[in-house]
Amino acid sequence: MKDPRFAEHLAVYVDVVRAGSFSAASRRRAVTPSAVVRQIDALEQDLGVPLLVRSTRALSLTDAGRHLFDRAQRLLDDLADTHAEVAAFDSAVSGTLRIACFPTFGKRYVIPVLASLAQQHPSLHVELDLTERLADPVAERLDLVVRMGDLADSSLIATKLAPLDRVLVASRVYVEQYGEPKDEEALRHHRLLDKLHGNDLLGWSDVLGCPAGEACKQVSFRSDDFEALNSAAISGMGVAFLPSWVSGASIQAGDLLRLKLDGERWNERSSGIYLLRALQVPPAKVRAFTEALRAHIGTPPRWS
Repeated sequence: MKDPRFAEHLAVYVDVVRAGSFSAASRRRAVTPSAVVRQIDALEQDLGVPLLVRSTRALSLTDAGRHLFDRAQRLLDDLADTHAEVAAFDSAVSGTLRIACFPTFGKRYVIPVLASLAQQHPSLHVELDLTERLADPVAERLDLVVRMGDLADSSLIATKLAPLDRVLVASRVYVEQYGEPKDEEALRHHRLLDKLHGNDLLGWSDVLGCPAGEACKQVSFRSDDFEALNSAAISGMGVAFLPSWVSGASIQAGDLLRLKLDGERWNERSSGIYLLRALQVPPAKVRAFTEALRAHIGTPPRWS
């Protein structure tokens, strides 16, 4: 290793490979693409081998580049974890907090907490990824991920925020027009609202007791957004099957009626909303956010 900036160049190289381009890596690092290119050039010159095959369409890795990426990714991740664990002994809430969660959950419950923390801790910066994919705290270098449903066995550390249950809801106007379904057979004749795609953790098959495809015959409206489905139910478009954290506030306000079909047997199996992290010893920023979010949600949850 001849270049004293080898470790710095290595980190830039990993960012380029992960991001898929020089421009994407430069945006992540808030520098110009030319600055990123110069660092990769310096790294290749230091090593004496090409790492990337560059074209106008995409970047691809040479054999040496693939080997370096595999090794460097583990080394840099270990360094980042070591830094975070040692920094956890400092009680200062600062640095960048990286979180991923469902869009609706983030807008309703996470952002208000972050706004309060920002006032208390001006040195805290936040990157909030609003996504429905199952984000991975380890692979994506996230401090926290909000995950819902059953948790698979893993090395991740989970903090339970609240139980997860689902509710059948419709507007008062809809019920007055079409009647309130009292059992599964009656529900089959109603207009249903459904999730378009994504890890929505829903399923009319849980309510109707039939394959999901059979329920689609009654679906009159689909959307890929929880907020849109809740609004559609409030507007009288049909019966929705949504998490209580989505529709609970609308039920409390009287905008939606909770339809307690068959005693809500789909809620009999225990499930939850969790905060997942990878580090055994969380930094102060993670502890502060976790405590603030748990307090904001409350026990029982504010949407109950």
